[in-house]
Amino acid sequence: MNRRRFLCDATFATASIAAAGGLTGCLHRAGKPAGVASASLPPNLSPNLPDDACHLAPVHVSADRVIRTVVGLRPYRPSGFRVERERLGETTVIHNYGHGGGGITLCWGTSKLALDLGAPGYTGPVAVLGSGVIGLTTARLLQDAGFAVVIYTKALPPDTTSNIAGGQWAPATVYDDPDSLSQTFTEQYLFACRFAYERYQILTPARYGVRWMRNYVLSRTPQEPPQPPAPSPPGKLTVRSATHPFRPEMKVIPQGQHAFGDLYCAQFDGMLIEPPLFLDALTTDFRIAGGKFVVGEIHTPAEIQALSQKLVFNCTGLGAKALFNDAELTPVRGQLTFLVPQLEVTYATIFEDTYMFSRRDGVLLGGTHDEGNWSLAVDPATVTEKLAAQAELFSHMRSCSVRRDGST
Repeated sequence: MNRRRFLCDATFATASIAAAGGLTGCLHRAGKPAGVASASLPPNLSPNLPDDACHLAPVHVSADRVIRTVVGLRPYRPSGFRVERERLGETTVIHNYGHGGGGITLCWGTSKLALDLGAPGYTGPVAVLGSGVIGLTTARLLQDAGFAVVIYTKALPPDTTSNIAGGQWAPATVYDDPDSLSQTFTEQYLFACRFAYERYQILTPARYGVRWMRNYVLSRTPQEPPQPPAPSPPGKLTVRSATHPFRPEMKVIPQGQHAFGDLYCAQFDGMLIEPPLFLDALTTDFRIAGGKFVVGEIHTPAEIQALSQKLVFNCTGLGAKALFNDAELTPVRGQLTFLVPQLEVTYATIFEDTYMFSRRDGVLLGGTHDEGNWSLAVDPATVTEKLAAQAELFSHMRSCSVRRDGST
């Protein structure tokens, strides 16, 4: 898998889809420069859309500021996630797994697809397998639809892969070749993007950890102004034709009008979902609504058939590889390094094969995607590499000023 393509997918092509839920403007848009606190907002929802790109605080990058490094395995299928029905004797299984790097991004959307596939006509209690973000959002939508839900899981948050995710709204590493996707998957994907984009925008209480954030895409060579994609061929949907509407205020910023010195810069606005807050809120909501957890591991389809619930939603992520013999499912290893939090850094950057965004629990540095690698061990060489790349990026930062008419 090409790193440059991965980062492109994570920003331009897929940041538009990761916001899958189209109510714009539901979160407060700040009119203050970055780093200025707002008395009306909780600390974790400080302004993240600065008036201009000049007044940006640099990230302080050094090895002695590293507070932790984590490794997670994305459940990736080259043909895309699987939302599909299967019968096991008297039990109906609805699969909802294989989201690659887009699990948090697409969770509400694919969970809605799964709900609509399994719930109509069914009465009685329901089981969900897995308590990652896909399992939790599936369970919450089922509860909203009136079902009693039990989640069977081998681990609870914060000990799930979803807790290790970055949380930027961008369905990265969801599929391989966009030209080879089936029409069924494409329709599911576009629906999931739109539904999730809108759902996140109405989760305004601070406890969900959702906020708007400005992204700066940086390069050493000039960037072309963004153009609307070519329309899909008649009678055929494509993922490319659907990405443009999900990039609010996507534009190129001339040199001299941004703080990144001699680099070339484009910007767009997106959402950040902080996993520690979001998963904790989902777990709390699930329990308040009467949901129950059963901790243990299910190894075979026969064990699923033995459950008292006869409608089961399979949200086991990589676990589905062995549980349902999915030969296509493979890990894509990701490693994230966190620096000491900087509350004055309220933006994200994408530069070559690295990215940065600021969360309440630290400044996150990422940009790794090792397909087929099952190792959960931290690679110190990668930590050093990412620190060097980020230090080089922020060494370009220079002060600038922009007048109200947009000129320097």
